Amino acid sequence: MSLNEEKVSQIAYLARLKLSDEELEINTNELNNILQLVEQLQEIEAEGVEPMAHPLHMSQRLRVDEVKEKDDSNNFQSIAPKTGNGHYLVPTVID
Repeated sequence: MSLNEEKVSQIAYLARLKLSDEELEINTNELNNILQLVEQLQEIEAEGVEPMAHPLHMSQRLRVDEVKEKDDSNNFQSIAPKTGNGHYLVPTVID
Protein backbone atom coordinates (compact mmCIF):
# COMPACT_ATOMS: atom_id res chain seq x y z
CA MET A 1 0.00 0.00 0.00
CA SER A 2 1.28 3.43 -0.83
CA LEU A 3 -0.13 6.89 -0.44
CA ASN A 4 -0.13 9.66 -2.99
CA GLU A 5 0.06 13.36 -2.18
CA GLU A 6 -3.69 13.76 -2.62
CA LYS A 7 -4.42 11.16 0.10
CA VAL A 8 -1.84 12.69 2.44
CA SER A 9 -3.39 16.10 1.81
CA GLN A 10 -6.81 14.69 2.77
CA ILE A 11 -5.37 13.14 5.93
CA ALA A 12 -3.69 16.44 6.81
CA TYR A 13 -7.00 18.25 6.31
CA LEU A 14 -8.80 15.81 8.62
CA ALA A 15 -6.05 16.29 11.22
CA ARG A 16 -6.40 20.06 10.79
CA LEU A 17 -2.80 20.38 9.59
CA LYS A 18 -1.72 22.92 7.03
CA LEU A 19 1.16 21.55 4.94
CA SER A 20 3.16 23.41 2.35
CA ASP A 21 3.92 21.68 -0.94
CA GLU A 22 7.41 20.80 0.31
CA GLU A 23 6.08 19.43 3.61
CA LEU A 24 3.42 17.47 1.73
CA GLU A 25 6.08 15.79 -0.41
CA ILE A 26 8.31 15.01 2.59
CA ASN A 27 5.41 13.62 4.63
CA THR A 28 4.19 11.52 1.72
CA ASN A 29 7.63 9.94 1.36
CA GLU A 30 7.98 9.34 5.11
CA LEU A 31 4.52 7.79 5.41
CA ASN A 32 5.23 5.52 2.45
CA ASN A 33 8.51 4.43 4.09
CA ILE A 34 6.62 3.58 7.28
CA LEU A 35 4.00 1.61 5.34
CA GLN A 36 6.75 -0.33 3.53
CA LEU A 37 8.29 -1.22 6.88
CA VAL A 38 4.91 -2.44 8.16
CA GLU A 39 4.52 -4.59 5.03
CA GLN A 40 7.96 -6.12 5.68
CA LEU A 41 7.01 -6.85 9.29
CA GLN A 42 3.79 -8.54 8.17
CA GLU A 43 5.80 -10.96 6.01
CA ILE A 44 7.59 -12.36 9.08
CA GLU A 45 6.33 -15.77 10.16
CA ALA A 46 5.46 -15.37 13.83
CA GLU A 47 3.16 -18.37 14.30
CA GLY A 48 3.93 -20.11 17.57
CA VAL A 49 6.24 -17.38 18.85
CA GLU A 50 5.44 -16.57 22.47
CA PRO A 51 5.11 -12.84 23.21
CA MET A 52 7.82 -11.40 25.43
CA ALA A 53 7.24 -9.05 28.34
CA HIS A 54 10.77 -7.71 28.00
CA PRO A 55 13.40 -8.14 25.26
CA LEU A 56 16.11 -9.19 27.73
CA HIS A 57 16.06 -12.45 29.67
CA MET A 58 16.57 -11.10 33.15
CA SER A 59 14.63 -10.68 36.35
CA GLN A 60 14.26 -7.62 38.50
CA ARG A 61 15.99 -7.45 41.83
CA LEU A 62 13.33 -6.42 44.29
CA ARG A 63 14.03 -5.21 47.79
CA VAL A 64 12.45 -6.90 50.78
CA ASP A 65 9.23 -5.19 51.84
CA GLU A 66 10.06 -4.25 55.42
CA VAL A 67 8.54 -1.65 57.75
CA LYS A 68 11.30 0.80 58.67
CA GLU A 69 9.34 3.45 60.56
CA LYS A 70 7.50 3.05 63.83
CA ASP A 71 3.73 3.51 63.94
CA ASP A 72 3.04 7.04 65.22
CA SER A 73 -0.64 7.12 64.25
CA ASN A 74 -1.79 7.27 67.90
CA ASN A 75 0.42 10.32 68.53
CA PHE A 76 -0.87 12.07 65.42
CA GLN A 77 -4.50 11.27 66.20
CA SER A 78 -4.12 12.49 69.77
CA ILE A 79 -3.59 16.05 68.48
CA ALA A 80 -6.31 15.86 65.79
CA PRO A 81 -9.54 17.79 66.47
CA LYS A 82 -11.80 14.75 65.89
CA THR A 83 -11.11 11.05 65.40
CA GLY A 84 -13.16 7.90 65.42
CA ASN A 85 -12.27 4.21 65.00
CA GLY A 86 -8.72 5.11 64.02
CA HIS A 87 -9.82 7.61 61.35
CA TYR A 88 -9.69 11.37 61.13
CA LEU A 89 -13.17 12.93 61.14
CA VAL A 90 -13.70 15.94 58.91
CA PRO A 91 -16.70 18.22 58.34
CA THR A 92 -19.23 17.17 55.70
CA VAL A 93 -18.57 18.96 52.43
CA ILE A 94 -21.60 17.81 50.42
CA ASP A 95 -25.09 17.84 51.95
